[in-house]
Amino acid sequence: MAEIELRRVVKRYGDHPVVRDLSLRIEDGEFLVLVGASGCGKSTTLRMIAGLETADGGDLLIGQRRVNDVPPRDRDLAMVFQSYALYPHLSVADNIGFSLELRGVPRDQIRTRVQQAAASLQLEALLDRKPKALSGGQRQRVALARAIVREPQAFLMDEPLSNLDAKLRAETRVELKRLHQRLRTTTVYVTHDQTEAMTMGDRIAVMQLGEVAQLATPREVYEAPANLFVAGFIGSPGMNVLRGSLVASGDGVIFRLGSQALQLRGVPPESVSGLLAGEALLGLRPETLVPAPAGAGETSLAGTVDVVEPSGSRTYVHMTCEGQRLVTDLDTLDAPAVRPGETLTLGVRADQLHLFDPTTERAVLHTSRLAREAARA
Repeated sequence: MAEIELRRVVKRYGDHPVVRDLSLRIEDGEFLVLVGASGCGKSTTLRMIAGLETADGGDLLIGQRRVNDVPPRDRDLAMVFQSYALYPHLSVADNIGFSLELRGVPRDQIRTRVQQAAASLQLEALLDRKPKALSGGQRQRVALARAIVREPQAFLMDEPLSNLDAKLRAETRVELKRLHQRLRTTTVYVTHDQTEAMTMGDRIAVMQLGEVAQLATPREVYEAPANLFVAGFIGSPGMNVLRGSLVASGDGVIFRLGSQALQLRGVPPESVSGLLAGEALLGLRPETLVPAPAGAGETSLAGTVDVVEPSGSRTYVHMTCEGQRLVTDLDTLDAPAVRPGETLTLGVRADQLHLFDPTTERAVLHTSRLAREAARA
């Protein structure tokens, strides 16, 4: 196992910068997820760590050893790709142990290590089969076992579950998490799926245009997104963002949205002084909006229902509120029987508000943090 560190790493393709001045430290034994939209530089970053791409600037360190000029085979890393890349003419056992044969490991040791890796991924009954006789999920587990058997310093995984169907993807996520908890091998995992990132990572690095927009635990990223991109990318559905204005009202603040006014309880005017009497962006997670009686006052927002989207235990209600889109995530048992065209009033939780600067798109305030600070005081 080893820590991995990137210091001001840069990668360009021609004149186009793909990774910009990236500094990142992955702790020994950590499961770090690189997540972001297509083209944000996450896979390129992983390939530079592996040595499959050459950095145009900065330093890459593995176990405190600079590896910029070290070839991939000498970095002691195991990589799992989106494609399984199994040898079709070899059995599962031979596929798993192939890299050990190339390294000249004695056959009895290969057999033992293949059995151990297969047992960790429930592959013992499949060792004599060829890849064509396996399902997609089984092939992916063989690819994982092939990486595990090497006992590398770190695992690098580039969207390894994206070819699986939804059920298999969920099951394999759990297997991967369980495996990491047992092996504690440093793992860097790339995905565009925010659900994978939230459920698997010890920490998440949300990438945007070749930079890390936020690096934190899944809970911190969800509860206190650093900017509008993170707020919209993390969460399903993403955070609602309403454009309005802030005005001071006594020792509190009011968010004006068209003809409606929302009292932001617990937000002292001095904490948002830069946004007062000007435009502001209010972020509301869909699950923090709950049905409220009509005319509930300045702790609620009312809108017109556009679409009702049942989804098993959850129901998503899409609305238009003062010309802006709004979605709420409701427990199906508690969801009101509303139809498109009807008016729905939603109560807003004062301890789950987010304010963003409309110019920089950076977060200015999260009321959940204010509530925790007040509780500690």
